[in-house]
Amino acid sequence: MRKVKIITDSCSDLTTELMQKYDIDYARMATVYEGKSAVADLAWTSEDAHKFYDIMRNGGRITTTQVPVEEFNRVFRKYLDKDCDIVYIGCSIKQSGSVNTATVLAKKLMQEYDGANIRCVNSLHASVGEGLLAIKAAEFAKNGTTADEVAEYINNMRNYAHQFCTAHTLDYLKRAGRVKASAAFFGNLLGVKPIIVADADGEQAAIKKVKGRSASLNEIVSLLKEHIKDAENQTVYLAHADCSSEEINDLKNKIQKEIPCKDVYVCTIGPIIGASIGPEAVAVFAFGDEQTYRIGER
Repeated sequence: MRKVKIITDSCSDLTTELMQKYDIDYARMATVYEGKSAVADLAWTSEDAHKFYDIMRNGGRITTTQVPVEEFNRVFRKYLDKDCDIVYIGCSIKQSGSVNTATVLAKKLMQEYDGANIRCVNSLHASVGEGLLAIKAAEFAKNGTTADEVAEYINNMRNYAHQFCTAHTLDYLKRAGRVKASAAFFGNLLGVKPIIVADADGEQAAIKKVKGRSASLNEIVSLLKEHIKDAENQTVYLAHADCSSEEINDLKNKIQKEIPCKDVYVCTIGPIIGASIGPEAVAVFAFGDEQTYRIGER
């Protein structure tokens, strides 16, 4: 049986440590600032992240691109040449066109590589929500499963992954066209922070507003505590956009106090998601009950 290789993209916000641990690779997107393009490398340091987010704090506009077909061609061929099948776990198609690009290329490559199978999966998520599913796929693939079986497994799992996020402001998401919310959410009331989830269709949806930073952080932990299932057997992922170490350590301790999870893994929100959500955003991720909320049904 052919080995199944799991590939994700720059939106997944997986660290180098996690990708090495679970044998995951990723297709690179790009950021654009002042007309210059840069690869959205997830192997960045805390100093790199701080410089990146300081550009935004100082009023700089960073835009992003989806995975180019040349990059998919490079990373897919890398593993097809090793006689691997591929499951690509991509950012929600509500947020990026990368899954569609990969699907078109995959059809061509499967005609070229006899017997190869490439499955391209819309994760319905971004950031570590997407990354969680890539990790699940990698774990499942170790059981000697086929690419079709892995893809079906993730399609069945994706609405059980939860994201609860708070941002400093919705301005970045609004400007990038990455969030769905009523007009009332876009008013910048002093100290009011939005709470954002990935809905059942893969939209980033602002579901409520909370007064104050501390209250917003408490709220995302409370929501995770409400929705998480089998906490004792899973890791909660805590991702942030260049927040202070003191704030993140306090939040990590709160999660560990409130939720009986196996571990809390802290990582930095990467350049693609970061360009859309802005500095000081914080999000928590884990598996739980089924996500049935849809912003369009509010």
